[in-house]
This record gives sequence, structure tokens and C-alpha cells, in this order.
Amino acid sequence: MSIAKYIPDDLDRRLIAHLRADGRASLAKLADALGVARGTVQNRLDRLMETGTLLGFTVRVREDYDEQTVHAVMMIEVVGKSTTQVIRKMRGLPEIYSLHTTNGNWDLVANIRAVSLSDFDRVLREVRMIDGVANSETSLLLSSV
Repeated sequence: MSIAKYIPDDLDRRLIAHLRADGRASLAKLADALGVARGTVQNRLDRLMETGTLLGFTVRVREDYDEQTVHAVMMIEVVGKSTTQVIRKMRGLPEIYSLHTTNGNWDLVANIRAVSLSDFDRVLREVRMIDGVANSETSLLLSSV
């Protein structure tokens, strides 16, 4: 028996939008902004977490806050059917800011953030040593325009 995937409705989408803008907003503030009861917001948040729609909450910082951080994009080719294994290993690296599956010549695209060039070099080596990684190409992001 398979469980149906939860599909957020309009209220859920509006709640998520408010949380993207302010992940620390109180239940009362969210309820006021959405025009619903505080209990409704709590129930919706609980359901979004339980269904895996919301995976957690994070912190966003000003772009200039981490100017010294090394930012890069890494394209990764995976051998055969080892994508799941490679993803699992890559998720364990704290410098992997985001990871995406893609089509075309590359199987995965990783957004890397490292505190120094030596840490960046270590991350590249660690990714390339993961069983199932066949090839990669990495580009440093120099400036935002």
C-alpha cells in the first residue's frame, strides 16, 4: 500500500512563502499575515514537517557577510546506478551547500562553499574519491554581477 504524496494547497504555499522571507516569524505573526487562527498555522506547519514538504529551517545571511568564502559549482558524472550512493555521501560533506540532479552530460550539480582554498581543495578530493564518481568539472564563482 503506497501513501499518497501530500500536495500543499494555497494556504500552505502562502505559509511557505512567509517562512522563506522570515523563518523566525512567530505563529501569531504568521497567523495575522495569513488571516487565519494561530492553531491553523501550527497544524499546517506540523503537517508540512510530517509529510517532508518542509525539511527544516535555515539561516540566510547578507551576500557580503561571507566574502572570504570560496564559492564554486561542481558538475559530477556518476557511474551506472550509483547516484543514490553518491548523493548520500555528498550530503555528508558540510561544504556542499546544495546538490541537484540534472540532465545532459552531468548527473549532479553541487554548489560548494568552503572557508578557504585549502578546504576547497580538500572537498574536491573527497568528492572525487567517492565510489561512483566518474568525472567532475568545477568552476569557481568569482563575483556576482
